[in-house]
This record gives sequence, structure tokens and C-alpha cells, in this order.
Amino acid sequence: MSTTVAVVGGGYGGVTAAKALDEFADVVLVEPRDAFVHNVAILRQLVDPDWSGRLFFPYDRLLARGRVIRDRAIAVDATGVMLGSGDHVPADYIVLATGAHYPFPAKVEELTADEAAATLRTAHDALAGVTGALLLGAGPVGLELAGEIKARWPGTAVTIVDPAPDILGATALPGELRAELRRQLDELGVELVLGTALRADPPGRPGDAGTFTVTTESGRDITAGIWFRCHGVVPTTSYAGGSLAAARDARGHLVVNPDLRIPGHPTIFAIGDVTAIPEAKMAKAAEQQAVVAAANIRTLIEGGGELATYSPASPGIALPLGPAGGASYNEQVGVLGAAQTSQIKGSSLRVDSYLRLLNLDQ
Repeated sequence: MSTTVAVVGGGYGGVTAAKALDEFADVVLVEPRDAFVHNVAILRQLVDPDWSGRLFFPYDRLLARGRVIRDRAIAVDATGVMLGSGDHVPADYIVLATGAHYPFPAKVEELTADEAAATLRTAHDALAGVTGALLLGAGPVGLELAGEIKARWPGTAVTIVDPAPDILGATALPGELRAELRRQLDELGVELVLGTALRADPPGRPGDAGTFTVTTESGRDITAGIWFRCHGVVPTTSYAGGSLAAARDARGHLVVNPDLRIPGHPTIFAIGDVTAIPEAKMAKAAEQQAVVAAANIRTLIEGGGELATYSPASPGIALPLGPAGGASYNEQVGVLGAAQTSQIKGSSLRVDSYLRLLNLDQ
């Protein structure tokens, strides 16, 4: 094989693209972590470290022909990828799939599975010992975390604060979905404090136990024993300097053409949370974009014709509130309740899918 494809980032989109390309190119997957992190399951792991699923998956079976380099990309151009170690990975094609940063516990900073698991266990032990938790943000992460906490510790008071007037912010999701989620949250005993922010952040670090009282801008005092920030997505595109800098929008996302190539860079693709594609940043979207990007690279390698294009998905979500709760929506079926959501995502959290993807189901 004479064509090299560098895939930068080993998350949902990156591993999907790398595996799809492995058959017909020399694939180099660049990823600083020692294991794939199934972030969809991370909040379940936080509240129940002994749950029957799996959070970390080794990369060693992902590629039959290619290789994985454990390092971080610090610069990318048409010639290849410059690594933090000082090495350069030359590449004919590049797929940027570095995802986004999100505050703990929705994502972990640690680069080894052992260290990340230890951080989650420490936060779990802190959560287990408090009588009240404060969550800042009523988006999908805040709601899902509230549901997980109440499912594990029904007696723990959970309060969600968000300056938006309703849950799920400005997302283009229907009112009946929001109403169903609010109904279930009310049944769980989760208190929503909406339309106001805190005057100042709680003391200490998110995830550390310690009683505190904070005040909202509307004058409401809230006392809790632990807090978490559940908002603040930042795309990981710091390596996109030089000629790639023009592709970054005001929020740091990379603008792509419908074929998922960066404008002016015919050999560089971007997929997943790093893109400026106007749709929800979810694992499923990253995987679907990976399939399109891989198909287009194959077409280019083989000298084929027209490239495939990616169309943003219509608004949709599957939002569990613990293993047995939650609600879902897509345009085809409308709003689904707790039972259907649990079947889709709630109990297994798609672990089997990623065992297969990383060839760990053998």
C-alpha cells in the first residue's frame, strides 16, 4: 500500500474512519490516550463504578494493517501531522477527528484509563457521601447526570441551575419532548432553577465534596455538598494554525465542504465535534461523517468520480435519565418515553456496538 492516511483523534469518528480506511490504505491513528473512552457511558460509570458495561477499550485490535501512535498533534498541514514528541507523520490524506473538550465529569482529562478510572472513583465516593448536588447547566449533560444521580441515590437532593428559560436551551427540539423530560425530572425530585444564573461559582473544584451555599442572580440561596459544571464545549482545534487557521470559525470549529474536506485543502477532511456543521454534536453524527469521509478518501485514492456529501441530520436526541428513564425524539417517530429510551440507550449504553467496532467482541 502506497497511500498513507493519518487519522488525528481516536474518538467515535476517528476509530470509525480508521477502521473503514484500514483495508485500502496505510492508516496511522494519532491519539494521546491509551484507550478509547466511551463517553456516552461516562456518567453511568461515575455513579456506578461496578456497572456491567465498559468505559475504556484498548486500541490494539482496531487496525489489522495500520498502527496507532500515542501522541498529540500540535500542527497539521497538507504534508502530514507534527506530533508533540517532535516526530512528523507524513500523509497523503488526513482526517481531523479530535473532538471537543467538555468539563468533568462528561469527559475526563487523564490520558490513561487507570488514571481516568481513579478520578471517576474519587468523584463517585464524594457523590455518595453528600446529601445534595448542584448542577450548572440544563442541557443534555446536566439532565442526564441528574437522572443518573437520582437513580443511584434517590434521597440525594439534585438542583439544576441554568439562565435559559427552559431545559435544553435553544436546541430545535419540540416542546413535548421538554415537557416529558420535565415531568420525569419532577417525579425524580430534581429541582429546576431556570431563567437565572449564579452570582459566583461555588467554591472548590467540581466534584469535590464540601458543603457550600451559593446565591442566584434572582436572590435564591442554594445549599449543596458537591457541584458539577454541565456546559462549556470547546472544540479541540489548537493544532489548526498556518494555512488551516482560516478554516476556524469564531468558536474554533472547522468549516468543511459538503464532502467534509476543509475548503482549499483537498486532502484534509474534518469530522465530528470539531466541525462547524450545524447539527447536534453526538457520537452517531461523528460516526456517520466518518463513513462519508472514508468513502471519499477511497474514491480519491482509486481515481473515482464524484464524491459523496454529508447532510446534517434533523434535530433528534436519546436522553436517558438513569437506566430506566428518559425521553427521545426524531422526526420519523416523534417523542418516545422512558421505556423506549431505555431500550435505545438507557441500560446498555451501546457498549456492544463499540466492542464490535474495536474488534473486542471476538
